[in-house]
Amino acid sequence: MSKRRNHDAGFKARVALEALKGERTVSELAAEYGVHPTMIHQWKKALLEGASGIVEHGGKKKAEVDEETVRSQHAKIGELVVANDFLSRKLKPWTGK
Repeated sequence: MSKRRNHDAGFKARVALEALKGERTVSELAAEYGVHPTMIHQWKKALLEGASGIVEHGGKKKAEVDEETVRSQHAKIGELVVANDFLSRKLKPWTGK
């Protein structure tokens, strides 16, 4: 039984672009790269579906930051720091340090 291979995204994109160019058949590409033709068709389809998102959004998506969430997280961090300091002071007599 053969072991499944995981191909990185760069390899998949390269093979899908070659398939999209149409200079060689999918069968030829499959033989050259050692993958099943069905996989090449799937990668090509994924490339075409994902291309519209890249052009539409200008590449990488920007992280949406909710200012209220940031403030609440900072407040929680402050509370935890105060609690940690308090507990470490109360623990010192017990440890002898």
